[in-house]
Amino acid sequence: MTSHDNASAQKNYARYPSLVDRVVLITGGATGIGASFVEHFVAQGARVGFLDINTSEGLALADSLGGPGSPPRHKPVFVTCDLTDIDALRTAVADVKAALGPIEVLVNNAANDRRHELADITPESFDAGIAVNVRHQLFAAQAVMEDMKAARAGSIINLGSISWMIKDRNLQVYLMSKSAVQGLTRGLAKELGAYGIRVNTLVPGWVMTDKQRRLWLNDEGREAIKRNQCIDAELLPADLARMALFLAADDSRMITSKDIVVDGGWV
Repeated sequence: MTSHDNASAQKNYARYPSLVDRVVLITGGATGIGASFVEHFVAQGARVGFLDINTSEGLALADSLGGPGSPPRHKPVFVTCDLTDIDALRTAVADVKAALGPIEVLVNNAANDRRHELADITPESFDAGIAVNVRHQLFAAQAVMEDMKAARAGSIINLGSISWMIKDRNLQVYLMSKSAVQGLTRGLAKELGAYGIRVNTLVPGWVMTDKQRRLWLNDEGREAIKRNQCIDAELLPADLARMALFLAADDSRMITSKDIVVDGGWV
């Protein structure tokens, strides 16, 4: 079982009838937490489009999903896209709309928590960090908002992070970006709420993706989890995906402008 686990095997978790046939767009969906989002929404019967710069992983994931079930699982649509290129992002969103129809759920997941020393930050690396971690969230929301306004409904889920809350080191631009996501969420929630559009920040703790295990999970990291989380267990991509399902479904119709923290009790 991968780090984003097998959604079809999760028989004891909730089903959301309102997600059946709902069009969902997920950014950064080829690997990690994003791949779990794609898998779980497909398992709910949603019509899923996802964007990523990683073409090989994106195509492989799309090919592995879809097929018969209850509800039927629609094969997802993958579009290669560099989200830091806003024109390319707009084109990719249009491609998803053309393939699936008006977008009703946006999961702004894409990010890169590349470590960096404070002394090494340049104006160019700063701009690149902002572009990959927060700027595209605003422009993706802008690209789907007319669909949601027309439907008088919609859910935008922006991915934040507890990293800035716990004052992580060697991540200055990432921390700045992720703290800004909460301001973006609140501004969008007020702006779009009159149309029935909900906007929330889904705030992960330390999620054990393949990348995290490979690069940063060691004995010191395991001890930090044991010391800081209230629940002494690994936080998995599926734990975030199941909360995203709830925030996308009609069950959460009066939840907006909120920070939903899923971190095992770290903060």
